[in-house]
Amino acid sequence: MVLPGFLIVLVFSYFPMYGIQIAFKKYSAVRGIWGSEWVGLKYFIMFYKDPTALRVLKNTLLLGIYSLLWGFPAPIILALLFNEIKNSVFKKVVQTISYLPHFISTVIIIGIVRTFTEREGLFNKIVSLFGADPIVFLSEPSWFRTLFISTNIWQGIGFGTILYLAALSGVDPTLYDVANIDGASRWRKVLNINWPHIKSTTIILLIFSVSGILGTDFQKVLLLYSPDTYEVADVLGTFLYREGIIGARFEYTTAIGLFQSVVAFILLVGANLISRKVSETSLW
Repeated sequence: MVLPGFLIVLVFSYFPMYGIQIAFKKYSAVRGIWGSEWVGLKYFIMFYKDPTALRVLKNTLLLGIYSLLWGFPAPIILALLFNEIKNSVFKKVVQTISYLPHFISTVIIIGIVRTFTEREGLFNKIVSLFGADPIVFLSEPSWFRTLFISTNIWQGIGFGTILYLAALSGVDPTLYDVANIDGASRWRKVLNINWPHIKSTTIILLIFSVSGILGTDFQKVLLLYSPDTYEVADVLGTFLYREGIIGARFEYTTAIGLFQSVVAFILLVGANLISRKVSETSLW
């Protein structure tokens, strides 16, 4: 039963690692990967000296950290709120509505955002109600991160509650009955009954989220940013796209991608180690 999954991971995840050596070679399509000349750490040093590297790393880290701070707690809070709904029909309807954005294409999501943020869009109509001047949201660097993170939360919050709701479904109902007899408030029930049941799930997902700080949603950034917002919106994903796909600098971008993967691995191991020491819950 394990063999098919193992073969899929082997073929699509481990065999492609053969191409990592491009990061250390002057790649030639004619000579192939094996025949290309070794250049050592040339492309890593080149990225270190690139004047845009610091900006790209800073933007990637800030978007990743802000997304973690604002986006990670959102499905936990929503799951706890769903758990308090007693009317099963209403609960299912609200859950279904919250899941829907997850299944909408990112292109459509960004199309909706662009429509809402136009000069005559919904957001500016709301702004005008307070007597303020229209805002060109997508051309304002100060608004990019807010729009990016808020759309991420809206799109993923409902679907992100599934694991937490599954954990909450395992709570013994008699615990609530005992809590009611003892006069516990809803807040005390959340802290003493609900939270212990989702704590381990939360920690595991947090470890994965920390390791993905550098893995900003490249597609959404590419669709949402513009030359006016490069200073805050240009991230590793868009930089790799411009240099690797458009500029055909395969060795350079392979080196950057390898650097990104190594940092993500270090973050994963570090988060797992801290979690194991603090909470005794970890991946390994």
